[in-house]
Amino acid sequence: MSSKNEQKQEFLFEKINFKILLIGIGIIALGFILMSGGGSDDPKVFSEDIYNFRRIRLAPTVVLAGFGVVIYAILKKPKK
Repeated sequence: MSSKNEQKQEFLFEKINFKILLIGIGIIALGFILMSGGGSDDPKVFSEDIYNFRRIRLAPTVVLAGFGVVIYAILKKPKK
């Protein structure tokens, strides 16, 4: 093999892409943590806490924002 036939191996993502990707995954995990809970200790008693603002509005918005960050990390072009 000559050096002319060798090609330089390039990664699709740079280090910054992986950092942004991990931040996005953390935001998604935070959204799912915010969504958890709200149940009652007694299964025969219904708890209205499942319908509060945090679980119905805030948590899904945080999860969608996390998916947006992940998509941005995937689509971000590397610098040449």
